[in-house]
Amino acid sequence: MAAAQASSKSWVSDLILLAAIWGSSFLFMRIGTVEFGALPTAGVRVAIAAAFLLPIVWLRGLLPVLRKNWKRIFFIGLLNSGIPFACFAFALLSISTGLSAILNATVPMFGALVAWVWLKDKPNASRLLGLLIGFAGVALLAWDKATFKPDASGVAPGWAVLACLLACLCYGISASYTKRFLSGLPPLVTAAGSQIGATLGLALPALWLWPARMPGGAAWLALLAVGVLCTGLAYIVFFRLIANAGPQRALSVTFLVPVFAVLYGVLFLGESVTPWMLLCAGVIVCGTALSTGLLRLGRGNK
Repeated sequence: MAAAQASSKSWVSDLILLAAIWGSSFLFMRIGTVEFGALPTAGVRVAIAAAFLLPIVWLRGLLPVLRKNWKRIFFIGLLNSGIPFACFAFALLSISTGLSAILNATVPMFGALVAWVWLKDKPNASRLLGLLIGFAGVALLAWDKATFKPDASGVAPGWAVLACLLACLCYGISASYTKRFLSGLPPLVTAAGSQIGATLGLALPALWLWPARMPGGAAWLALLAVGVLCTGLAYIVFFRLIANAGPQRALSVTFLVPVFAVLYGVLFLGESVTPWMLLCAGVIVCGTALSTGLLRLGRGNK
């Protein structure tokens, strides 16, 4: 009994820790992208994460597994890290970290939609209702930003919102791709290899768009934090959470991330949170919970 309670406390602690870490990624990327630009920010982030994770793979004797499956792992890295990180970095030039994090909470919903279309994992009535509710919440949230006229940052908020949704779609596609083609591989191999793939994919665009003026120390520290803490260490905590609590409970971290992201944005960037944002966030979270099966309507739905 005591062991079970200790195990429960352990995964709950990991869940909160992971949400706090991933919530801070929006803050660090916002700080970095102002000086680096979107593509260099994403490129530096994955390069740091790859440099952090690769030695761990080597020390655990998993390099042969990585070499054997490198093509598919590198591809998933571009889809699961390279493109989404660049999209969020671009979006953070125009919209707040809190809004970006709320949109990021739709990832499981996009995952359920892609699994339905690609893997023929047809949702039941409860999950289908969740998809409708979730996308309605996104539409309501985006309506306030539905202008494609550039603001002071030079980026139109409408394009920023679409970039976030593209990132979430990429996450959803990569989840189904991983399930179909990379099942059974050690998660650490997939994590490290994907960051290497993303680094290779972003290297030339990042160098081409490298800022003429060298970014300051704060921007470099922000990218170091997002690379090591929010990508490298976060993967380790995430895989431990899956092992101790199961994938469904691990998935619920998505609902906690916006809480921390909004808090960090208010405390460190002076961002404001409107009642409309909170209302739409609640609609999105409810829709996502239903669409992923974490929340069910009626006893008969499975």
